Amino acid sequence: MGSALVVIDMLNTYDFEDADKLVASAEQAVPKIAELIDRARREDVPVIYVNDNYGDWNSSVDELLENGLNGEHPELVEPIRPPDDVSFVIKARHSIFYGTPLEHLLATHDIDRLVMTGQVTEQCILYSALDAHVRGIDVAVPADAVACIHEDLAEAALRMMETNMGADVTPSAECVLR
Repeated sequence: MGSALVVIDMLNTYDFEDADKLVASAEQAVPKIAELIDRARREDVPVIYVNDNYGDWNSSVDELLENGLNGEHPELVEPIRPPDDVSFVIKARHSIFYGTPLEHLLATHDIDRLVMTGQVTEQCILYSALDAHVRGIDVAVPADAVACIHEDLAEAALRMMETNMGADVTPSAECVLR
């Protein structure tokens, strides 16, 4: 069994209410996420991007990437653009598992541990970590590689993941990818 690095909802246009709060946090998280992606690729750890389709049922990875690069903050998308050889799953709700083929993808690659990065800590990251936990999948959420809208809720979410789910929330530099 093995681990995978998951990049959640980072192909984003940042043109919604509270985007300014998320952008401020994402500016800090993106370099850490980029470092984790580079490390995972060097260590042959699978990288999986899971991204919201924002209600567009005809969306593709190319369209989501293009929209993000043409959005309000392309500097947050460019450093972590998905390499051509990574898996990409489109989601429509908060959890990376809900209505997606992710669970099957993990099973076919013998992945039983996820290192979750991305946004939003107090929403999609938290709900996805819980869904992984109830499926018996170990979770790590490097606290400096996730972005939030509400810092107080993000801190509570990280504490909940660590306390209630046994998630590893150490900083990205200390996070074991394998």
